[in-house]
Amino acid sequence: MNHRLQDLGRLLRSGEASAEALVDEALAAAAAPEGEGSRVFTSLYSEKARAMARASDTLRKAGVVRSPLEGIPVSIKDLFDVAGETTRAGSVALEDAPAAATDAMIVSRLIAAGAVLVGRTNMTEFAFSGLGLNPHYGTPLNPYDRASRRIPGGSSSGAAISVTDGMTAAAIGTDTGGSVRIPAALCGLVGFKPTAARVPQEGTLPLSRSLDSIGPIARSVACCALLDSVLAGTDFDLPEALPLAGLGLAVPTTLALDGLDASVAAAFRNALDRLSQAGVRISELAVPEFAALAAINAKGGFAAAEAWHWHQALVERAGSRYDPRVLMRIRRGADITAADYQDLLAARAAWIAAVEKRLEPFDALAMPTVPVVAPKIADLEDDSAFGATNLLILRNPTLINFLDGCALSIPCHAAGEAPVGLMLAGKGGSDRRILALGLAIEAALEAAA
Repeated sequence: MNHRLQDLGRLLRSGEASAEALVDEALAAAAAPEGEGSRVFTSLYSEKARAMARASDTLRKAGVVRSPLEGIPVSIKDLFDVAGETTRAGSVALEDAPAAATDAMIVSRLIAAGAVLVGRTNMTEFAFSGLGLNPHYGTPLNPYDRASRRIPGGSSSGAAISVTDGMTAAAIGTDTGGSVRIPAALCGLVGFKPTAARVPQEGTLPLSRSLDSIGPIARSVACCALLDSVLAGTDFDLPEALPLAGLGLAVPTTLALDGLDASVAAAFRNALDRLSQAGVRISELAVPEFAALAAINAKGGFAAAEAWHWHQALVERAGSRYDPRVLMRIRRGADITAADYQDLLAARAAWIAAVEKRLEPFDALAMPTVPVVAPKIADLEDDSAFGATNLLILRNPTLINFLDGCALSIPCHAAGEAPVGLMLAGKGGSDRRILALGLAIEAALEAAA
């Protein structure tokens, strides 16, 4: 299962593989007693997945191939509705909630494209942390230095590990402040956060409607571009990789490079050097707006305000069943007034306009996705360490969510070293260009590895 989607597609077209064989391999990895499957999936669709795979093989034999995803195993995060199932969002507080009446829009699109749904993946409860810890269903372990028990990143924790451990070929997560890009970066995968409006959110349990977006985690930029086209309901053609010579990347010197550990700093600098040798113009850029964001969000920002709006009744009924660290962050929204919220809307609009103006001379921003390599779970048992680490890991990705932009995280570390992600980001609506740039940068980094 450790193949890119295009390679799996070729195997299926040639008859060297079948959808049923692929799903059997995926389910075997998920069920392996020594593996992470029990912590990766909140629901494993063993029989359903096999039935979908058999149907896909039958259609392929009849000459019907619905999309390049035909017959390929994919996992979905545990906050997308599936008809007949309760959407728990990594929580036990919703166990008695009614089952969903219909599939989420993105689930319908995946099924229509012929993807085989393997299961629902574990996550930070209600998606409210970038670390990926879950006290209810367990925390899947990062594949790097697994003996040291490092975090997978979150909130789409199970999504990333379902891919790294061969339980799926790709995963669909959500990204409110980095929840696709963070686990991708910490686990050595590619993650794509689209412009929020690009992918419909009907049937998705929200964290913050102002910041939420839905995106893929997979093994390459091309994989993510293909999955994005299915999620967005667009044509299946891949963008063409842009020529690197003459492209301009801005590296923000404000905030985004603060506090890098030695591994991240070295991998990021080496990646920039390789891109510069390929003809990319690398420019440092002060972005004072980045430094102002903490003050704008001082009362909790959109995430706290909008999460409290959704959770208030559930907290009153079942607050004792929440992860206390999640509940604390949600409760901050209770103190945000309507005037505060209106001030936040106005501040965001002005902030976006100012940042977009600074970006006009450049093709994209480039920065480390996460400033540090995956920390050990044991080092986060103390609440103060948890809080500080969570803010640090969310810091860079959150900038792009507030911008309402789009971004890729691409691995940039050397083989055998701790995973590090390079984030390419652009303003809202530039998704296809960021993916095209990502294809070229990924190729350049892989050629130099």
